[in-house]
Amino acid sequence: MFLFYIQMKNGAYLLYYFTIGWYMSLCSTDTFMTASKVKKENHRTALCLEESKERITKMFNKVELSVSSYDTAWVAMVPSTTNPDAPLFPQCLNWLLDNQLFDGSWGLPNHDPSFMNESLLSTLACVLALKKWGIGEDQINKALQFINSNIASINDEKQQPPIGFDLLFPSLIEYGQNLGINFSISATSLKAIIHKRDIELSRGNQSNSEGWRAYLAYVSERLQKSQDWEAILKYQRMNGSLFNSPATTAAAFHQLKNTNCLNYLKSVVEKFGNAVPTIYPLDIYARLCMIDNLERLGVSHHFKEEIRSVLDETYRYWQEGVEDIFLDPTTCAMAFRILRLSGYDVSSDPFYQYSEDKFSDSLKGYLKDAGAILELYKASQVIIHPDESILVRQNAWTRHLLKQQSSHYQLYADKLRRFVDREANDALSFPYYANLERILNLRSMKHYNVEETRILKSSYRSENLANQDFLKLAAEDFNICQSIQKEELKQLTRWVTESKLDKLEFARQKLAYCYFSAAANLFAPELSDARISWAKNGVLTTVVDDFYDVGSTEEEQVNLIQLMEEWDVDIETACCSENVKIIFCSLRSTIKEIGERSVKWQGRNVEGSVIKIWLSLIRSMLTEAKWLKTKTVPTLDEYMQNAWVSFALGPIVLPALFLVGPKLSGKAAEVEELHCLFNTMSTCGRLLNDINTFERESAEGKLNALGLRLIHGNGAITIDDATKEMKVIIEDKRRELLRLVLKEKGSTVPRDCKELFWKMIKVLHLFYLKDDGFTSLELYSTVNSVINEPVVLSELLRDTNQNPKPIYQSV
Repeated sequence: MFLFYIQMKNGAYLLYYFTIGWYMSLCSTDTFMTASKVKKENHRTALCLEESKERITKMFNKVELSVSSYDTAWVAMVPSTTNPDAPLFPQCLNWLLDNQLFDGSWGLPNHDPSFMNESLLSTLACVLALKKWGIGEDQINKALQFINSNIASINDEKQQPPIGFDLLFPSLIEYGQNLGINFSISATSLKAIIHKRDIELSRGNQSNSEGWRAYLAYVSERLQKSQDWEAILKYQRMNGSLFNSPATTAAAFHQLKNTNCLNYLKSVVEKFGNAVPTIYPLDIYARLCMIDNLERLGVSHHFKEEIRSVLDETYRYWQEGVEDIFLDPTTCAMAFRILRLSGYDVSSDPFYQYSEDKFSDSLKGYLKDAGAILELYKASQVIIHPDESILVRQNAWTRHLLKQQSSHYQLYADKLRRFVDREANDALSFPYYANLERILNLRSMKHYNVEETRILKSSYRSENLANQDFLKLAAEDFNICQSIQKEELKQLTRWVTESKLDKLEFARQKLAYCYFSAAANLFAPELSDARISWAKNGVLTTVVDDFYDVGSTEEEQVNLIQLMEEWDVDIETACCSENVKIIFCSLRSTIKEIGERSVKWQGRNVEGSVIKIWLSLIRSMLTEAKWLKTKTVPTLDEYMQNAWVSFALGPIVLPALFLVGPKLSGKAAEVEELHCLFNTMSTCGRLLNDINTFERESAEGKLNALGLRLIHGNGAITIDDATKEMKVIIEDKRRELLRLVLKEKGSTVPRDCKELFWKMIKVLHLFYLKDDGFTSLELYSTVNSVINEPVVLSELLRDTNQNPKPIYQSV
């Protein structure tokens, strides 16, 4: 494979990869023109990628929000503080006059058909604003025709209602009637609308919960003169707003003349000009969403500096207790998860306010917001301390709620139901510790909505939350990486044949799975050396495992260890059999190759270290072979002391540490930390394996941790109880490993190296998600999609709503 760089106008460099075959084709006159076209296409793709990256980079510096007709109408209704007969914000009133849609409505242009009720509510609010100030008669008449023509949609169960619609719409109708507006709505329809509101009010008032009171405060613009306004001020935030909602804040200021409300409204209008969004500020949440989307799509590595800057700022806000994080369960959960997984020291204590018995006291809890529940569930999986019982309980109740069937009373306050359901199904099916990056990237691309519309009291969009550049970059980046990986897999296939490993009849042929486990985790182009090492050693550990298990005599087993110990031997005379010769030659050439490649990364040859890793493994395998031959039944502790090594993760993970970038010093503290990581990972993996292979290995007479627990339990413990015991240990080890990987203070091992241990745990949990996946064919389609099937951007965009872009304002 060849590579070269081209320099961009901005001074950056783009890396091109070409296979030897492609290069040789350039030497042929017949193919020169075709090759030239390919080169131009690659250059065009590279330029497009750079343009997408530049646009995304700029998004980190600003948050764009679509403006809300509904909220702008309420701000427009605020009277001047010096003249109650004139609007305080005439520019908002003028915006309403200039931005009525062709059908007479106000709202996002060409909205989703399921948003008709939102259009009705926004249009009604705009009518009230114009009527209040006695202007826009033509616009009012056109709007009333729209309302009258579409009023039937309020009974359509397929509609995605704005939050509070059943309370707000009838109340605004009554307000309009008081202003002298004649709605051509039948008495029966009007009575039904009001009756529906009264039923909800009656039911809520009976519960009289804190969540219900928060909900009423959020939709308090439905009130006119009421004694409840002073009580509503308890929800006022430091920025002067109520719930960061311009509409709610405008209504409150109209009644209470609260100075802080006024200051908030002035700041929003000053920020956005002549129209306001439905929620402000949204900066922290929007930037966290950007990071989350970029990570899920597999392209966050292009924006390391920008992401680090945002997370540093978010961590500072976390330490300061900023309201925009802690008063919103969605933002709090997302900030916690992303910060903790990025190595920041954040406590899980804030989740006590969103415990199962308290969650309903929040606005989103009362609304049964599935998006918030989903984020709380994701956060609950990032447990790293033994005393985080709040996260354990949070995991249980949020998982239970997500598994329940969607019902008519559930509201999806942020996203459309179908997109939340997809995310929830993915989260439940693939827990964080079994989610390989490339599989997650593929699912995220397939489910990504490039023009996602969200809804509160009014619908809104933001390019920071979803846009086509994210998906375009993800698809192209995936295909570039995949094209490199295809060539690597071809090279590895030739290596297996040339090394005669395919001639070993006793050995399982698992090259595709071994390479998949590398490519799905270490997909960046520059990590080719690490992928090749991971895959080759994965193949060899499988072969050697089968060799000591079923494919060798005692003489051959001992001979292989002797050859590894002596190393520089005459292969023709030192090997006692052809099988030993094939295995040793493959081991020696692979280890020497790793040693040579490590010089580039480490500045030294690590061949000796890799030999020791392999010797440790095959000695442990010989011990197990002797136990089996002599029918020795070790204690569970004796078995595990040997079995965590014989599980054979050492040669796969440890040599790759030298090939991922950071230099390892080899100092005692570093070696000790690496040993702890290795032991924790391998113990977790061994127990996971033994639980899932118990029946098969018991039938074959092999040693197994679960079997030994039953044997030494002397009949006092059942299989189910023993399995539960080991699952607890697995869970503890997995959490301990994640803690070690995320640990910053006192750690001497670079984070990029520690990540390899966690990546391997993800592989194991995926392989054993249902059964012994490594020995089944169920993963074949997944392997194929990651390594062989390119992503087609046009197919991803096919079902995307191609609406015209809404009006955005920068924050």
